[in-house]
Amino acid sequence: MKFYTKIAAFTNSLRSDEEGATAVEYGLMVSLVAVAIIAAVTLLGTDLANTFKTITDKLPTAAS
Repeated sequence: MKFYTKIAAFTNSLRSDEEGATAVEYGLMVSLVAVAIIAAVTLLGTDLANTFKTITDKLPTAAS
């Protein structure tokens, strides 16, 4: 009977421990922020590359 009581106490302590859940929540938030940053950099990078290409193409014309 003592073994069962120890197992029951251990399982109850695991149920009341919320540190693991908090770590998972922070991990999800960090991954969502990373995805948002990657998407923003990808979109802005493409637009920025196009802008620089347009400027580069017009530079020889402006010099003459």
